[in-house]
Amino acid sequence: MIVGKRMSHPLLTISPDMPISEAISMMNTEKVRHLVVVEKNKLVGLVTKNVLESALPSKATTLSIYELNYLIDKITVANVMVKDVFTADEAMPVEEAARIMADNKISCLPVLRGQEVVGIITETDLFNIFLELLGARHSGVRFSAEISNELGTIAKLSQAINSVGGDIIAFGTFAGETLSVSEVTVKVQGVDEKKLKQAIEPFITKLLNIRTV
Repeated sequence: MIVGKRMSHPLLTISPDMPISEAISMMNTEKVRHLVVVEKNKLVGLVTKNVLESALPSKATTLSIYELNYLIDKITVANVMVKDVFTADEAMPVEEAARIMADNKISCLPVLRGQEVVGIITETDLFNIFLELLGARHSGVRFSAEISNELGTIAKLSQAINSVGGDIIAFGTFAGETLSVSEVTVKVQGVDEKKLKQAIEPFITKLLNIRTV
């Protein structure tokens, strides 16, 4: 799965000379939290709702409403935008984009095709991918288990599920408590909870939970 297939587009862009009041209004109207700043078709910055709102005068100010509006209109996006922007290529795997965002504690990445900005991938996009990977929007029997990292364990577990008529609709593998084990989360349709539990028990080291959802 690549970023270009899961990014948000078409992309909302703004110019660096836009007043921050207009940028905030656009965010509220379009219900977005990030805006990419473009000049001469090139990426020059990024603003988030938090960045823009932090640039507004404090509510404790003694300035009049007219003075406030005058000052706010003088502040442009260029004055507050993030200039050193992390980006993703549209062909980048989504897990690499997620790693960049997590490692740098950022909530989005503008997506490039060469030098052209073609989209943006956000935390919300990644959350939706996570929901799909774990089959969260489908009913079935969901179980989490600890398995050995021995060669062929996942294949044997899958075959055991298939042998009782189970259809795997989601299968996620995660790091275990030690290097010798992994944790898997699996959602299965076509088999009841009791039969599935009996089928998988010989191929797991510990059943962490199982439920019909």
